[in-house]
Amino acid sequence: MLYPVTPPTGAPVAPASPRLTSIDQLRGTVIVLMLLDHVRETFYLHQQVADPMALDAIEPALFVSRLLAHLCAPVFVLLTGLSAWLYASGQADGRRAASAFLLKRGLFLILLELLVVNFAWTLQFPPSVIYLQVIWAIGISMVALAGLLWLPRGLLAAFALTMIAGHNLLDGVHVSGDGPLAVLWKVLHQRDWIAVGDALRLRTSYPVLPWIGVIALGYAIGPWFARGGDAVQRRHRLLWAGGGALLGFALLRATNVYGDAPWQAFASAGQTLMSVFNVTKYPPSLLFLLLTLGLGLLLLRLYEQPTVARVLAPLATIGAAPMFFYLLHLYVLKLLYVTAEAYWGQTHGAYFGVDHVWTLWLITAALALALYWPTRAFARLKARRRDLAWLRYL
Repeated sequence: MLYPVTPPTGAPVAPASPRLTSIDQLRGTVIVLMLLDHVRETFYLHQQVADPMALDAIEPALFVSRLLAHLCAPVFVLLTGLSAWLYASGQADGRRAASAFLLKRGLFLILLELLVVNFAWTLQFPPSVIYLQVIWAIGISMVALAGLLWLPRGLLAAFALTMIAGHNLLDGVHVSGDGPLAVLWKVLHQRDWIAVGDALRLRTSYPVLPWIGVIALGYAIGPWFARGGDAVQRRHRLLWAGGGALLGFALLRATNVYGDAPWQAFASAGQTLMSVFNVTKYPPSLLFLLLTLGLGLLLLRLYEQPTVARVLAPLATIGAAPMFFYLLHLYVLKLLYVTAEAYWGQTHGAYFGVDHVWTLWLITAALALALYWPTRAFARLKARRRDLAWLRYL
């Protein structure tokens, strides 16, 4: 999750662009939705949510909450690619500087997932299980983009669309064992377990192949946001791209022939509608990405409106320091859970949890407000102290 307005020390600093506010606001929006989903995973574990969701065992309010959270990872990854292009466009050596930074930051994120993020979920050291989740996927995608960005833009866009649209053709390829090729395939496309000796297992929660396509797509649309570019044309492109993705979702979903598991008709119209939007995230199906990226691009178009930008200014603040917010909220949630369990005990079988989905929304709102202030302080520090190179990695 690059933040394009903070280049390395000594690099030329371009004037701040109002357009970047929309990027931060969109990033801030999905961070809050991510917070909602992680509150669910903390205080609603007694109501398990499968992928895709089991419609006979999930209430509509919980379905909608999880569906909204689907926006998070695709938007994060797309904006990472877009921000990489913006970063490159502001450097004297352009792609070379962006490639080097992507490589270093990608490796940093991989280590962060292994050493810091996983501990926040498990509180286990040394770990017996490591979950390779979204930060891992973003890190791997950034490493891949460090090489892919040298491709001509048209070829890069073709590669991105091929990965996004074509990877479901590989759904039938399954491997077993922990040999080198099996491990590679589990990392790329098969959500599975990898045994590392007798004491450690890895869970490839986020197979990375389609995410590499998404980050490449973000980089390919970067020129739409070129400084001094035609803002009206960019908004038209965002509108057509977002609308086209949603139209593609509707057409493919109507045919039920490709891109995800078929939807089903139920006796209830509400359940049938839920089935239509019940898309697969691990790995993200074509229909999952058409739906979420289409909505993300339309939101990016909406957030360029001055009135919307003023109303959503706090979200831009959160979006300016996304990694700080991400790490902070994980440890705050774990602390809250441990404290609540110690005080009230296990209220739902093996878990402590709340009873209603609306309570999850209330907890999310309270946490978003509480975490806003330290995140704002860190974002201001990051903007002010550009001489501290390590801040660029958070």
